[in-house]
Amino acid sequence: MQSTLTTIRIKDATPITPLTCDDFKAWLARAEPAAKRWVESCGFEGKPDTHCLIPGKNGKVSAVLAGIGDAKDPFCLARLTTTLAPKSYFIDADWEPAVAERATVGWALGGYRFSRYKRAEQEPAQLVVNERLNAKRIQDQVDAVFLVRDLINTPAEDMMPEQLADAVKSVASRFDALVNETVGDALIKANYPAIHAVGRASVHQPRLIDLRWGDPDQPKLTLVGKGVCFDTGGLDLKGASSMRLMKKDMGGAAHAIALARLVMGTELPVRLRLLVPAVDNAVSGSAFRPGDVLATRKGLSVEVDNTDAEGRLILCDALAEGAAEDPDLMIDFATLTGAARVALGTDVPAMFCNHDALAEDLLRASSDAHDPVWRLPLYAPYKELIESTVADIVNSASRPFGGAITAALFLDAFVPAATPWAHFDLMAWNIKPRPGRPEGGEAMGLRTVFETLCARYAPA
Repeated sequence: MQSTLTTIRIKDATPITPLTCDDFKAWLARAEPAAKRWVESCGFEGKPDTHCLIPGKNGKVSAVLAGIGDAKDPFCLARLTTTLAPKSYFIDADWEPAVAERATVGWALGGYRFSRYKRAEQEPAQLVVNERLNAKRIQDQVDAVFLVRDLINTPAEDMMPEQLADAVKSVASRFDALVNETVGDALIKANYPAIHAVGRASVHQPRLIDLRWGDPDQPKLTLVGKGVCFDTGGLDLKGASSMRLMKKDMGGAAHAIALARLVMGTELPVRLRLLVPAVDNAVSGSAFRPGDVLATRKGLSVEVDNTDAEGRLILCDALAEGAAEDPDLMIDFATLTGAARVALGTDVPAMFCNHDALAEDLLRASSDAHDPVWRLPLYAPYKELIESTVADIVNSASRPFGGAITAALFLDAFVPAATPWAHFDLMAWNIKPRPGRPEGGEAMGLRTVFETLCARYAPA
């Protein structure tokens, strides 16, 4: 993919002046008469997502005026990446480093195109990374989001459990991390019965992918990602419209893998563990059935009410494994429930957390990063909705209300109360294109969690 960032000298690039509507009035008041007349004749007023090219005496573009709504919005300049000519530019603004960093990341994300099967139509414009900024940190964030998008956008025929494992191994090889796989019937021997049950119907063997990195003496950080590479719904088969985007049901795994890449790339002082239960929820004679009672790693028995509530089944084994090491922090990502989308829409992930201080840190980072998440409650009285008469717990609530909460409560049953844990129930998909966020796979809450981890483990 064509790079959207460059480190050439600023004097060789064209300045972009970002302006709110109020800023534009001040700019107009001090502009040279010729430039003022030009801008007025173009009808430019500084409105967000508009721009005006200022010609120089040599006939070339001497500057770009860019209308923005809020400089703190990471995507305030992202539209320019593909609307300006593919030349080099720099942001001509006295922004704080954190604001400039996020705008630079947003610019770069605006140049994303999924080109595995179709060539990109045009080259993006390039932005000079301000010398005051950490260019590597910026590129790491961009690469992580691109990784999320690429993994999700890849169709299931090329992104089954074995390919998802390859993606983890590819990341691991860059940072000398260790990866172990438990595959197929070995899951039963190793006591991951729920992962095996969900994935056993497919010709693509289920597996638990386990990455470790970092100094064992550092605080333990465990990331878990739901890796349902395609979800037919199992025997509780989805309808065609609901199944159409189910290649994205490994979006949680994509987030966890990308976050692990960020953690290793920025060398956060942690002992990292990444757990990805990867399955294909297919239909065959060996598929698990409604009414089955499944064993789990923690020892709790689970009655299957609905085979389309499979994500929580594979996560429960992975969460139990992760919690067994008593991590300092455990975070999971999952495209888990339609109920979360009904509650919050497609752009805002639901966040559940068992420790208020951790939740406050995440919400603060979300606000600072302009990367929205919204906390929903682990409302204990709803536990009665996932009680079973034949097992310890049931995988789908007896009533359709509060579905995101009951799913989170199911997972909570597999996480010790003493383990600080956050669960993100997300869409992982843009249903329409916006500046910096094309239609398709998307990282949601990733920057929020990354900034939280940086503040927690590397505050300097």
